[in-house]
Amino acid sequence: MTTATAIVAGHGLTLRRSLPLPNPPGRPTTSVSLSARPVTPAGRRMIVPASPSPRGCRCRSISSETSPTAASAAADVTEDEIEEDDVDPQAEVCYLDPDADPESIREWELDFCSRPILDARGKKVWELVVCDATLSLQFTRYFPNNAINSVTLRDALASVPEALGVPLPDRVRFFRSQMQTIITRACGELGVKAVPSRRCVSLLLWLEERYEAVYSRHPGFQAGTRPLLALDNPFPTMLPDNLVGDKWAFVQLPFSAVREEVESLKRRYAFGAGLDLDLLGFEIEDSTLVPGVAAESSRAKPLAAWMNGLEICAMEADTGRGSLILSAGVSTRYVYSGYQKTPAATQEAEAWEAAKKACGGLHFLAIQENLNSDGCVGFWLLLDLPPPPV
Repeated sequence: MTTATAIVAGHGLTLRRSLPLPNPPGRPTTSVSLSARPVTPAGRRMIVPASPSPRGCRCRSISSETSPTAASAAADVTEDEIEEDDVDPQAEVCYLDPDADPESIREWELDFCSRPILDARGKKVWELVVCDATLSLQFTRYFPNNAINSVTLRDALASVPEALGVPLPDRVRFFRSQMQTIITRACGELGVKAVPSRRCVSLLLWLEERYEAVYSRHPGFQAGTRPLLALDNPFPTMLPDNLVGDKWAFVQLPFSAVREEVESLKRRYAFGAGLDLDLLGFEIEDSTLVPGVAAESSRAKPLAAWMNGLEICAMEADTGRGSLILSAGVSTRYVYSGYQKTPAATQEAEAWEAAKKACGGLHFLAIQENLNSDGCVGFWLLLDLPPPPV
């Protein structure tokens, strides 16, 4: 192997270049580079509000790596905050951050599903949860299970602008494929585009927090109840021809540089998507290397444009099948590329997955005209998240 350097948006990325590795059957062979540089473990702190506060979002943090002393102190703070907030698990949320500009909230995230709660009839309670990516807007409403249809949802969504003084959004993201028909119909009648996507990071983390702080404290809570509408994880299919690049490489970027890319995303690139790293509260050293995938294409701009419409949410190295998996939308998984399952290639793919885990699931996809070029055509910040507990 020889040492090479790939450049992503002006940042040098060291990688080890392997021999060309084959794609799945039916695809022409592309060059693949894998990097096995270890990354210092780092924890991720997720910050989401259990309920709104009149002083704005008061958040509790959860760290994946905490010392016993710190964990005890965090537990004390959490208990104090719960007592101070006095969260009523049966109350509905209708909140807009007073510092937010209502006209700027043009995209919502939505979940409409049953909860592990029984009503007086012994039937499961359903809930509508709406927020924006910054959690400046928060809205919840409970429903009986015999009122679940697109008309109910449409009317509930229409009441959000009336209650909070915000306009209807341009787009609403949702992550449950089983609810696509109802959500799409309800949004369509309001002139809102419904977008199936697992890039509902704020919503997913808020649901996780609500499970602990709200649902589990509800008098009708049923412990051990499995989600009625579990997330799909279908077998991956072949990548469409228009999404196939010329080369790809496993690369790494310092966390400080990842922040720069996200902050300059709208100014620098026409294609891509970031994440609110401040809201997510990642506790990662600036020098920590975040793993990613860089793709090279002679038609980089068209490729990035097509990728931009996919709602890309994660990438995964499947060492069992010797392939790289791209997850998009709510239930779409593609075999992005394959590689020969040699011991060295497997070890390098496992190292990439380990680096991703060490960064709390944070990773990225960069599309370039050349792996050695100074800049990207598109940049997507991605995050592995477990399915919500509801």
